[in-house]
Amino acid sequence: MRPLAVVGPTGTGKSDLALGIAEALSGEIAVEVVNADAMQLYRGMDIGTAKLTVDERRGVPHHQLDVLEVTETATVARYQQAAAADVDAIAARGALPVIVGGSMLYVQSLLDEWSFPATDPQVRARWETRLAEVGVAALHRELAAVDAAAAASILPTDGRRIVRALEVVELTGRPFAASAPTIGAPRWNTAIVGLDWETTVLDERLRRRTDTMFERGLVEEVRGLIGRGLRDGVTAARALGYAQVLADLDAGGDGEAAREPTFVGTRRYVRRQRSWFRRDHRITWLDGAAPGNVDAVLRLWRQPRAGAPRPAD
Repeated sequence: MRPLAVVGPTGTGKSDLALGIAEALSGEIAVEVVNADAMQLYRGMDIGTAKLTVDERRGVPHHQLDVLEVTETATVARYQQAAAADVDAIAARGALPVIVGGSMLYVQSLLDEWSFPATDPQVRARWETRLAEVGVAALHRELAAVDAAAAASILPTDGRRIVRALEVVELTGRPFAASAPTIGAPRWNTAIVGLDWETTVLDERLRRRTDTMFERGLVEEVRGLIGRGLRDGVTAARALGYAQVLADLDAGGDGEAAREPTFVGTRRYVRRQRSWFRRDHRITWLDGAAPGNVDAVLRLWRQPRAGAPRPAD
C-alpha cells in the first residue's frame, strides 16, 4: 500500500486535508494517520500544538500522538524507528498510511531513511557544559565559526540542536549538513504533497490560530504541565507557545504577554519550514485556498509506480 505524506508549514490545514482524504476513501480503503509533528508526541500538549481531539479525528486511527511525557526528550532517531514501524504495520493491514506534519527533520528522516551519525557521551557532555557556561547565543556563534550553514539552519535559541551539531562536527570532521540524508526516491514510494497559502493569508490564519489557543486555555495548560515536569523537559519546554508562556510566568506575568511572541515565533518558524520543504523536488504543492485538494491528492496517489499496479483498483 503506497503511503501518502501531507507536509508543509504550520497552520495550513494538513490535518483537515488528511481527514478529507479518509472520508473520500471511506468504504474503499481504511486510512490511518501517522503524526509527523514533534510536539504532538507529548501527552498533555494539546492546545498549543493544535492537536486534534479524539472526536475531531472522526474515527480515523492516529499514531505517534501522546507517546512521550513532557520530561522525556524527543529525538528524530526514536521517531524514525517508531513511525516506520507504524507505516509498515498499517500497510500490512491493507490500510493507507497518511503521514501528516511539518516537523522538517522528522519528515525527512522517515522518508529518506536517515542514517544518524554516532554520538559520544563525553563529547556531548563537554558541549553541554560549554552551553551552561557561555549561554545559547554565544554557543550559536561558536557553531557559526566552524559551520556557518548549520548555524544558519538552527535557531539561536535551540541549545540542544546547537550542541548536537557541534558534537557531529567534532566527531566526523565534516559539516553537520553532511550527515543529512540525500533527497532521492522516497521510502515506500510515498506520494508527497505540500500544503501552503499565500503569505498574507497564512499570517492571518496564524494570528487567529494563536488567539484561539490562548482563548481555549493555553496558559492553564502550561500551568498544569509545570506540575508534570515541563520545566525539566529538554524539548517540550522549548515548544512554540509553551516556551513563551513559561517565560512570561517566570517573569511574574499571567501568561497573556506571551501571545504576541508566540505569533511572531510561529510566523518565523513557518518561513523556515517553507525554505526547507521547497528544496524537496518530490513534493507536489497545493494552494490551501483552492477547491478540490482532496481530489488532487487522490489523483496523485493513484498514479502507478513504474511496473506496478495502481494502489487502489
